[in-house]
Amino acid sequence: MSHHVIIACDFASREETLRFLAPFEAAQGEKPWLKIGMELYYAEGPQMVRELKEKGYHIFLDLKLHDIPNTVKKDMRVLKDLDVDMVNLHASGGIAMMRAAVEGLTREDGTRPILIAVTQLTSTSQEVMEQELLIEKPLDKVVMHYAKNAREAGLDGVVCSPLEAGKVHEVCGADFVTVTPGVRFAGGEVGDQVRVTTPQRAGEIGSDYLVMGRPITGSEDPVEAYARATREFRQGAEKR
Repeated sequence: MSHHVIIACDFASREETLRFLAPFEAAQGEKPWLKIGMELYYAEGPQMVRELKEKGYHIFLDLKLHDIPNTVKKDMRVLKDLDVDMVNLHASGGIAMMRAAVEGLTREDGTRPILIAVTQLTSTSQEVMEQELLIEKPLDKVVMHYAKNAREAGLDGVVCSPLEAGKVHEVCGADFVTVTPGVRFAGGEVGDQVRVTTPQRAGEIGSDYLVMGRPITGSEDPVEAYARATREFRQGAEKR
């Protein structure tokens, strides 16, 4: 499996996004994967996705759908026409919702984007789960249970902490994709993430895709930061 770093384009406008990507265009190298989340999608809509796809970028559309099964199925029918490469939803919506998502996202020829489920957000701690969500099981057990539900529903993988990626592979198989935010360069700011590690360590543990935002988007040289993250990540993956 190829190991890719996905840049989180957490920008509020098309102009800001294209300004950030200009150095990548000038470098004329392999186009990176980009995550388009709710902020940019709500600001610019599906045309932003289409424009970036036309430029040759791979797109992870990070909208974290979570609704009744029929609504999610219809939403996925719309999203599949954007020709994105990866889409996600919340595993906490349940197996029926996830199965409906698979059905809605699948094209007539049987193909579909990679579909992954969010287990628990990397900003979630055991204390928050117990005191605010009233989930008293250990965080690790909850994540693995949600991952198994996603596998049963026919999804391709999960979003999880890089610290949990290896265990997810143990529980769900080596081919079950792990997409991991919560990655920072050694010595970098962790921001509002709780469960974090470095690109190299994430590769060693079992991450298949890294999602990195501020360490790249806030860098003075984002192209070099992206290259460094990719290099360290793949070095770690080779040690598995």
